[in-house]
Amino acid sequence: MRDHDLPARERRTRGKRRFDDDEPTFLKRGRAAEPVLTDPDAEPDPDTGERWSSWDDAVHGPQPHPDWLVTELAAKDTELGVLKTGKEADVHLVRRAVPGTDRSCLLAVKRYRDAEHRMFHRDAGYLEGRRVRRSREMRAMAGRTAFGRQMIAGQWAAAEFAALARLWEIGAAHGRIAVPYPVQLRGTELMLEFLGEPEEGRAAPRLAQLRPDPAQLRDLWEQLVDALVVLARAGFAHGDLSPYNLLVHRGRLVLIDLPQVVDLVANPQGPDFLARDVRVVSAWFAARGLPAAQDPVELAGELLREAGIR
Repeated sequence: MRDHDLPARERRTRGKRRFDDDEPTFLKRGRAAEPVLTDPDAEPDPDTGERWSSWDDAVHGPQPHPDWLVTELAAKDTELGVLKTGKEADVHLVRRAVPGTDRSCLLAVKRYRDAEHRMFHRDAGYLEGRRVRRSREMRAMAGRTAFGRQMIAGQWAAAEFAALARLWEIGAAHGRIAVPYPVQLRGTELMLEFLGEPEEGRAAPRLAQLRPDPAQLRDLWEQLVDALVVLARAGFAHGDLSPYNLLVHRGRLVLIDLPQVVDLVANPQGPDFLARDVRVVSAWFAARGLPAAQDPVELAGELLREAGIR
């Protein structure tokens, strides 16, 4: 997915500006679309907590859409609570259902911070190599105006949506990598497949929460290496990979949290981000008793070769 059109290169200004996450400029089949600012739908019904589905007002995930996904315009979304809070975004649990039928699904809804909140604190390095179309937007982002901060916020959501869409298509066609299905993007709100136990509303555990036995540990490591190879061949590094950004869902390792995805070719710091990703996850597996299957430096070099950089 090297033809994506992700945000602009940042220019440092005096003082220590800090940022979180969010954005609007996304890839759909290789084309970057115009920014879509968040425009929340009608307020939820005060009695039921429901609101109309925003499916018709959003950018949709890859086709064919999964059978479990509710796409009917008559559907309503009901907030069920918060799954996770973070510095860049909060993740909510939402049920989308068609009233009077048995058609329903659970979605994880990631809402990035708006312009009034602190944004991604290391955005400059990640955004390097990304572009937006208009010079006005680039100047606003570089100057950290209110509009510029909103642009950056939207770009994080758009970058994650684009990366997930591409990786989900690869995984669906060839396996070797698993990510949540990206249901839709609407401004700075990203709706994703909920991974967990739907009956209980319990999310799949993060890798960091598990204590796998030796056989499971090796299997998870092999799945991780496969996923890293797929990422590299697509021209990407995760950019913030850790045991907290990996889920284990019914034995399958799933990559999550990709707003800071790094283009290994366009971003001069790409190889450094990739090397750090490998060091962090390798250290976790080594600390849990897996003999170093591969030296982190050697693995990072191999991944760069897969990306066509070495």
